[in-house]
Amino acid sequence: MELYWRELKNGLNLVVDDGETETRVGGIRVMKKGIQAIAETRGYDPGRAERDLPSVEVAREFVEHFEPWREFFAEPMEVEAEIRPRVES
Repeated sequence: MELYWRELKNGLNLVVDDGETETRVGGIRVMKKGIQAIAETRGYDPGRAERDLPSVEVAREFVEHFEPWREFFAEPMEVEAEIRPRVES
């Protein structure tokens, strides 16, 4: 299993790749109104989303702090340092 950030047109997704499917477990959106971040969860937790963050780096730290992959996958993982490029569809 791999855990990495994938570049998007307007931000990043935190993705777990099990070799067959990619599962989004977090995300960052860079918008005119500011930077938004969310760490996915199975339930409702408004504390896992934040708006008006000062930088993408701060947003990445915010998402990674929650370790959202642990809610969906049992094995321990570490986020790869390198951001993977956007996949054109």
